[in-house]
Amino acid sequence: MGMRPVAAQWFEILTPREDLTRALRCLAGTGAVELQTHSQATSRAQLPDLHHGLDEYSELSRRYGDWWPAPAPQPVETAAEPAEQLRRALEVLEEWAKDAAPVIAELQNTRRMRHDLETLRRAVSVEDGGLPDLHQLAASGPYLAGRLYEVPMEAVIEQVPPSVLLQPVRTETERFLFAVGVKDQIEMLDEYLSTLKARPLELPRWLPGTPEEAVAAIDQRVEYADKAVQRLENSLREIHEKHGLADALGRLRLLDWYVTHVPELPVTERFAWITGWTNDPDATHVDARLHDSGINYLLRLGEPPADVARPMVLRNPPWARPFELFAALLGTPGDQDVDPSRIVAFLAPLMFGYMFGDVGQGAVLLTAGLLLRKKLPVLGLLVPGGISAIIFGFVFGSVFGSEQIIPALWVHPIEEPLPVLAASLIFGFLVVTLGLALDAHQCHWRGDDMEFWGARLGLPMTYFGILFAIVFTIVPEGRLPIQPAWGIWYAMLGTVWFIAGYALRARPNALPAAGNAAGEYIETVLQLLVNTISFVRVGAFALAHGGLSAAIVGMADSVESLAGKAAVMTLGNALIIGLEGLVVSIQTTRLVLFEFFIRFLRSSARSFKPLPTPDDEEPGKQRRES
Repeated sequence: MGMRPVAAQWFEILTPREDLTRALRCLAGTGAVELQTHSQATSRAQLPDLHHGLDEYSELSRRYGDWWPAPAPQPVETAAEPAEQLRRALEVLEEWAKDAAPVIAELQNTRRMRHDLETLRRAVSVEDGGLPDLHQLAASGPYLAGRLYEVPMEAVIEQVPPSVLLQPVRTETERFLFAVGVKDQIEMLDEYLSTLKARPLELPRWLPGTPEEAVAAIDQRVEYADKAVQRLENSLREIHEKHGLADALGRLRLLDWYVTHVPELPVTERFAWITGWTNDPDATHVDARLHDSGINYLLRLGEPPADVARPMVLRNPPWARPFELFAALLGTPGDQDVDPSRIVAFLAPLMFGYMFGDVGQGAVLLTAGLLLRKKLPVLGLLVPGGISAIIFGFVFGSVFGSEQIIPALWVHPIEEPLPVLAASLIFGFLVVTLGLALDAHQCHWRGDDMEFWGARLGLPMTYFGILFAIVFTIVPEGRLPIQPAWGIWYAMLGTVWFIAGYALRARPNALPAAGNAAGEYIETVLQLLVNTISFVRVGAFALAHGGLSAAIVGMADSVESLAGKAAVMTLGNALIIGLEGLVVSIQTTRLVLFEFFIRFLRSSARSFKPLPTPDDEEPGKQRRES
């Protein structure tokens, strides 16, 4: 595996039409295939009937999806012709719905009744004895009416009909209201309380008069309701199994995936032609999966059509793959570009750790990365960042902001800022130089070595010459027998090399080419100098981190109590980890993208996007979203 991206391999598969869905399901299972249709065939697989049928499936899912079991995964061997598969699966769902609909309706009513009984129980389970006779309240009529309302805690009741009597009841988390009055005024109260999002509850006529008796009667009916719910749920499971619902849902999920992810495919009366890309160089894995599934097929690898853009595959070891994110922010490197992921795997943590050097805080970041990287893969970058921060914590002698616990292996940034800034400037010079070297390497890959050696070499010559002159101007005179003017002359030689080189390459249009080269030269040299100076911010943020840590420690020292010191240090370090960790991450990303990548990375290609398997998606999701 090298640092040069590899173009995906074009493949073509011919398979009988009845094996099409099985073949596609098998290809998706490899995780190594991206479909792309390219054919001059006049007959293509059109899917209007599948779309119509899947719309019917989506409607059934909307009505009954909450009651369905998990779809059964469909092995490749069971896949069949799509239209026939859809017809059989929809027949299963329709027959299931006929048997299940009355059971579901009864189950919904029973669960709702049980929920109301539980709510009623909480309303009457008060200990202050202030409730009216519950039986008389429930049996009031025909001129009077009784009600129980579940009222939001924040609701303010201002409009109560004059002949209505109210009895409020509160618990720690709920608020209820018993009401009795003339029937038409109770109806007015119903309308008013509905605007406050209050929910009326039925007071059953069997309700005894005292709260104790009412609670016992409610508990008995809740027990009956639990048994009814259990019986109905068992009946529903039997209906599922009777109709093979889970298997039908699995087939429908496969078809939903098919319609969503598979483009129109060229077909004849008997055969289908599947074309696309694979990141399996010789397709041995793909061929083995198709062979093991028992599918009839012919597989051929070849050159892609001239009008089709080839996706690029980045082949990095596992430790470098998380850092592919940086190049992806600008696009995808082409086959003549360097994939910088392995280099960034060292540069990014190095910069992050230098700016965030602290043993304790780095350990927190490392732990967070290890715990959260599976849920949010991008947070896996905290692992190398945290390790680097721990290492530089020892270099700077900092543990949770304190510089008194361990000695610094090098310097304390606040006490000696100049070496910290100088080191970041030297680091910037090395990074920019590496970018120039990668640009030269890409010229070699493009087969144009003479562009670099005959012209572009002038850029590093000028860059090194200017920095040489600056460095030896700063060095005290007499320390070294070297004159700053030597660097100026070397930079001037680079100027001539660049401009003259491009002029000679463009003969007989040498003069216009020299003018264009001069403009590019001035802009690029200024960029190189600015890029280098930008890395001073790495040292500046190391100083800022040290200063903020010193401030937190100073605040903690000013507190007399041990608990207060611990609180200040905990909150202060949490602030540093959260706020400064975010800022340092942004600065690291900015330096990589705009000071390093700008020197060589073009990102003109497109990435390889493998076909997902139907098991990766929620059943019916795509259809419902559309």
